[in-house]
Amino acid sequence: MHTTTRPTARFEQERPRLRAVAYRMLGSLAEAEDAVQEAWLRYDRADTDEVENLSGWLTTVVSRICLNMLRSRATRREEPLVPEVRVPDPVVTREHVVDPESEVLLADSVGLALMVVLESLSPAERIAFVLHDMFAVSFDEIAELLDRTPAATRQLASRARRRVQDQAPAPDPDRARQREVVDAFFAASRDGRLEALVAVLDPDVVLRCDGGPLRAGQSVILRGASTVGSQAVTYGALCPFVRPALINGAAGVVVVKDGRPLSLMAFTVTDGRIAAIDVITDPERLLALGLAGFDAA
Repeated sequence: MHTTTRPTARFEQERPRLRAVAYRMLGSLAEAEDAVQEAWLRYDRADTDEVENLSGWLTTVVSRICLNMLRSRATRREEPLVPEVRVPDPVVTREHVVDPESEVLLADSVGLALMVVLESLSPAERIAFVLHDMFAVSFDEIAELLDRTPAATRQLASRARRRVQDQAPAPDPDRARQREVVDAFFAASRDGRLEALVAVLDPDVVLRCDGGPLRAGQSVILRGASTVGSQAVTYGALCPFVRPALINGAAGVVVVKDGRPLSLMAFTVTDGRIAAIDVITDPERLLALGLAGFDAA
């Protein structure tokens, strides 16, 4: 008969929360899994009998791993010849389907637009903001992790918070209302009604499209209701292939034609209008997300 040892069982209790921490820090589901697995290996080798707050200890371990991964990523990154648009990995679920694992991963409504802004932060800013603002870790503890003073760590989090507030508007909490606005967007796009499209778009709406590293020409950033609306009209023919989905807990869609995913679109609806649209058209990433099943929605 198989039994689970106490150390393993204790770690498994913490795993969902550690995945949530790592996902916010890294913006990659695969890298988050790698970070949590590395945390497990360190936990398995460590003597934690004297650790009073094991949850806090594990949070520090996975945060240190993520910090090293972010720093390594920044070191490897080169300036692209064409401006790069990187939309982080989305968490995609079907509407009206309860997915406990995704619910834990997305507690506190971490929209894709917020994840995009987190990608723009320095590793230290990202760690300080995520740990303090999302997981209520004290600045004293974060300072020790970052090898900074608590005052300097507070400044890191403050800078990150200002950028998030400026660039990632908080979505409306009512998902039904979000879906109404998104449906209105596609109805107007399908019928080629530019005025109706502009009416559901925030005047300062931003559209980010990640076509992938091999399709840089299809990676774009568009700003303004008229510009984004005009672009949407040109793709009206794809409306019959739009399937509703929840993208990071908010109203979004998957575009699937003949069983092949063409794109994923996440919407940030604020005050009844669309403030941000984040799109992934990279074929490899879409395939990895397992979206073909949405064709039967």
